[in-house]
Amino acid sequence: MPTPSDDALHAALARVNDPEIKKPITELGMLEAVDVADDGHVQVTVLLTVPGCPLKDTITRDVTAAVSEVEHVTGVDVRLGVMTEEQRGALKDQLRGGQAEREIPFARPDSLTTVYAVASGKGGVGKSSVTVNLAVALAEEGLRVGVVDADIYGFSVPRMMGITQAPTQVDDMILPPVAEPSGVKVISIGMFVPGNQPVVWRGPMLHRAMQQFLADVYWGDLDVLLLDLPPGTGDIAITVAQLLPSSELLVVTTPQQAAAEVAERAGAIALQTHQRLAGVIENMSWLELPDGSRSELFGSGGGQAVADSLSRSIGAQVPLLGQVPIDVALREGGDHGTPVVAAQNGAADTPAATALRGVARQLARRGRGLAGRKLGITPTARASS
Repeated sequence: MPTPSDDALHAALARVNDPEIKKPITELGMLEAVDVADDGHVQVTVLLTVPGCPLKDTITRDVTAAVSEVEHVTGVDVRLGVMTEEQRGALKDQLRGGQAEREIPFARPDSLTTVYAVASGKGGVGKSSVTVNLAVALAEEGLRVGVVDADIYGFSVPRMMGITQAPTQVDDMILPPVAEPSGVKVISIGMFVPGNQPVVWRGPMLHRAMQQFLADVYWGDLDVLLLDLPPGTGDIAITVAQLLPSSELLVVTTPQQAAAEVAERAGAIALQTHQRLAGVIENMSWLELPDGSRSELFGSGGGQAVADSLSRSIGAQVPLLGQVPIDVALREGGDHGTPVVAAQNGAADTPAATALRGVARQLARRGRGLAGRKLGITPTARASS
């Protein structure tokens, strides 16, 4: 009886990605052995990064499916082991790519990740809803996206993204959960707090938490990182400006004058922190009525007023990126963990979803900058005359 070839088996296993790291198990040192019996039965031994890996069933299923497709395979048995301390150390070194421990990759001069800090002056303007929907919409534009729930006291991103699993820790490296099917990576203090317990921390602890989220979490190669900031201009906003000086501010407001005035202060912090203002997003702009008319429940013009005021303050154009109408589907999507812009959401074509995808397309078109890119230019000496 013919048996499957080693090359075919390894080629199939090279298509199996670790569900958290998003790289092939063959590249991560997770594949320990592949044994083939004379009758075509294959036994694959896979090493998990940590004992009790929460996604071991996913790995087992994916390995079984990949190997079963190889010609002449009559059965598959997946055995799971655990990496040794030395193997985990080698994996961490490989993932860090030679970077020093506790270094924030997004703060490096050669980083190509665009970092947006989503800010608001007041709470309750829908900043978190805007953040998670922009993240999913950017991912559906083909970008690799991560989200840091930096609102330590009022964390809500895990619920809105439909994430219930805890992060996996490989020694001092944290692997963030991934929201499916968008592939957005997410980290939040809510993943480390039991139940709905409040977080009662002061400045130094908040700074330390943010530093861990940015330095100890393995984010991989991201195109965009979004940070959902707490309202106002407190400790977290200052910490983000210090740790990520190249981050850009996205200011969320409502049309209401009182909210707009406070949002201006949140945006004006850029003058002191020297951050760039990427633009303003007006949420809850109007309610579309059954007859097609609009009811401006919170007034009008607040978003444009904030954009104009910030443009005058910093001496550069700050655009109003979009106006998001009030939409029941937007709220329901957040409650159910299925952002309204998601393609699998039945309400993906509602007015709010359309507006948010429009903002995401504007941000996606900016692409990755030239900072840090090797341009292949070699200086030459000037010829002597």
